[in-house]
Amino acid sequence: MTLVHEPINPPHQISNPLSWTTRDWKQELQNNIRSVDDLKAFIDLSAEEQRDIEQVIEAHPMNIPRYYLNLINRNDPNDPIRKLAVPTGDELVVAGQMGATTGDPYGDDKHDKGNGVLHKYGYTALVVATEYCSMYCRHCFRKRLVGLPNDQTVQNFRAAAEYIAAHPEISNVVVSGGDPMMLPTSIIRSMLDRLRSIPHLNFVRIGTRAPVVYPLRFQDDELIEYLADFNREKTLYVPTHFNHPNEITAEATEAVARLRGTGIAVNNQAVLLRGINDDEETLVQLMSGLTRIGVNPYYLYQCMPVSRVRHHFQVPLKQGVDMVDRARSRLDGYAKRFKFILGHDIGKIEICGRSGDHLILKQIHARAEEQDQASRIMIRRLNEQAGWLDDMEEIAL
Repeated sequence: MTLVHEPINPPHQISNPLSWTTRDWKQELQNNIRSVDDLKAFIDLSAEEQRDIEQVIEAHPMNIPRYYLNLINRNDPNDPIRKLAVPTGDELVVAGQMGATTGDPYGDDKHDKGNGVLHKYGYTALVVATEYCSMYCRHCFRKRLVGLPNDQTVQNFRAAAEYIAAHPEISNVVVSGGDPMMLPTSIIRSMLDRLRSIPHLNFVRIGTRAPVVYPLRFQDDELIEYLADFNREKTLYVPTHFNHPNEITAEATEAVARLRGTGIAVNNQAVLLRGINDDEETLVQLMSGLTRIGVNPYYLYQCMPVSRVRHHFQVPLKQGVDMVDRARSRLDGYAKRFKFILGHDIGKIEICGRSGDHLILKQIHARAEEQDQASRIMIRRLNEQAGWLDDMEEIAL
């Protein structure tokens, strides 16, 4: 089936963004936008923007499905969907304004057990199943891996499963990436089948942004039928990643509905991002919209201090914590259940609130070797620019 690029319309004029894609999810990936010349067929770019994008994608590739690109309002230079998908010159800025900026603020490398297995928390193993995503998000905290060949992805899932089976303290597995839903259904089946019979696994998670950026994937009946079958034997959760209410389209809603129809619970892990969702009204619409379509707001992450990300996407914590509190005051009980989180090297830390210049934090997960630190309260002194734990002075309790 031969397709011709169609002009982009503002989101409110789109009746069915999937109507001009192929119905074969693998075939449609071949139409993804990966070069400046591809992109120019869809949106206007200045000569400077073209030069910047070409320079950025030498280090961090661009990959945008036509479905998602068609959600951009081309008349708005500050359109949030555009900022999430299209590289800009801001990505040429390696360091942030405060503190150390790194490629691995979450500490993945320290817990790499080989063959794609990361074992940071005693009870959870994460398997990096692929470096490929249907879209390379510009705020990705794994920019050093995604879209680039690397040795941190799984080469032999049998060996990964053997590691998990040999560690009875592991109660759950996260299959992540990249986006594991972009693997062929036969590969997903073979991977998950190796986890079915491990008795100490209570549940499995598959982390994916595909319902948001590539909902066509979930038109695959074979995938849906297999996920339903697996979920009947071992509980399956799908954490997904909506960042803005404009992403909650009819097509994304249908993808979520197909997942939920299998009995899978779908949870959302958003990131607080400057210029995209860093205002009270957008957060309210996002969390309310998610509960409306049956997605549970789970985490709102503080943007990590990743090279080529922190400079333009991270929101100062003082601003962020107040914004989140104001948004929560307007949300119903289910929509306000999400935790505002720092995903730090030492573990996951909930940002509970502030009193004056004192930021109140609670550690909710700790590295396996520091499990006694879980649930501790921490207080740090806020300043106007601090965006990360390491930017703030510790206050003794």
